[in-house]
Amino acid sequence: MLERLLILSVVLFCIGLYGVLSRRHIIAVLMSIELMFNAVNVALVAFSRYVTPADLGAPGGLAENARYVLTGQGLAVFVIVAAAAEVALGLALVIALMRRTDTLDITAVNLMRR
Repeated sequence: MLERLLILSVVLFCIGLYGVLSRRHIIAVLMSIELMFNAVNVALVAFSRYVTPADLGAPGGLAENARYVLTGQGLAVFVIVAAAAEVALGLALVIALMRRTDTLDITAVNLMRR
């Protein structure tokens, strides 16, 4: 089952990467970046579920206490929070860009020459 989840994660990441590299609309690029973040979340949670540490140090042993290891889920929550901050910052930049250039096409915007 871990292999299937990792394959799903890689497919989602590749779709997001294709979207980042091929799209010219900045909102589509931001959505593709979010898809890449979610692919990483799938991989983190999959690893957390199917790969457990050798010793948890609890008296009940590994089999009894493995369900309490939430490192992958904790990392996934952190990535979700970082992605939310990235979306907020990205949309603020999109609004500023739209006000300045009246376009959302990435190739038409070259602010370094002005």
